[in-house]
Amino acid sequence: MDYLRNTWYLAAWSEDIKDGKLFPRTLLERPLVFFRDTDGTVVALDDRCPHRFAPLSMGKLDGGRLRCGYHGLEFDSAGTCVRNPHGAGRIPRAALVRSHPVVERFGGVWYWAGDKEPDPALIPDFARLDDDAQVTRRDHLVMDAPYDLIIDNLLDCSHTSFLHDGMLGNAEMLPVPTEVIQDGTTIRVVRWARSVPPPGMFDMLFRGDGAPVDTWTDFRWDPPSHLLLDVGVTPPGRPKEEGTGYFGTHILTPETATTTHYHTAAARWGIQPGTESSGVRLKVSDMRRFAFEEQDEPMIRAQHRTIQAFGADAPRPVLLETDAGVVRWHRIMDELLAAEREDNAPAANGR
Repeated sequence: MDYLRNTWYLAAWSEDIKDGKLFPRTLLERPLVFFRDTDGTVVALDDRCPHRFAPLSMGKLDGGRLRCGYHGLEFDSAGTCVRNPHGAGRIPRAALVRSHPVVERFGGVWYWAGDKEPDPALIPDFARLDDDAQVTRRDHLVMDAPYDLIIDNLLDCSHTSFLHDGMLGNAEMLPVPTEVIQDGTTIRVVRWARSVPPPGMFDMLFRGDGAPVDTWTDFRWDPPSHLLLDVGVTPPGRPKEEGTGYFGTHILTPETATTTHYHTAAARWGIQPGTESSGVRLKVSDMRRFAFEEQDEPMIRAQHRTIQAFGADAPRPVLLETDAGVVRWHRIMDELLAAEREDNAPAANGR
């Protein structure tokens, strides 16, 4: 798979990388090992000892040093071998492990996958996650599906009326227009349904009486695979501020060409009396995970199997009005990937 390289990907939630512990994770088909230096700074190294290619994640941390569990070579946070316990202790010049830029922001550890100078300002805005008091569980799962099919699923919210019927959508929410708003390489895919029965999750968080509401989904996508969903309900004809909802993160990082790290959390707002408890927050987390793991993933996995089965003989997919956001994000990504390939290509005639 062709990945955009000179960009940031979410590697893990900060809370998952603990002091004194090694944290292995494969990102974009590259095995990496993360740990915290003695000052708490997160370090990312290739998960491969240069001696016999044993995974360094099977070793141990000793202060700020990572000791290979196979033959005991020790590496500092820059990936430089600082101790060879064998023979005269000479350290071969090639005893180096590649280190990778990482930044902690919005409760997560972001990994720069390219060779250009990383710019933390390019990390998309997920500041909604900084209010821990209102944020549901920071969750992670590995989906057995390519990341691009998951983005297609997210940016076509019409599927909630079928795949998540009763919980996140219903039939009355279906016949509404889909609007795509583009700002540079960022797009928003917006749908409003007026005076409809509330989806089950939002009925629970709002009035609980099933009375009609206005409801919306406003999905923001930033390249390559970072999504933020503004979703909620409000009394018919009233502004958003009189209702309730949440900002849900859907941050995807390819593990391999066919598996994807899915990071999700939700920052609630407009919290109604009786829904403030940690139990309600946990229930929201559980319902969202159920939707992703038990409803989305089986369908996308089956979709991917069908695509693979037909291979080169498969026709191009039929497009519907609700696919406007899907078409747009693919167009932007194709342009970004083409620009990166051109930027990395050797100059013609040596120039």
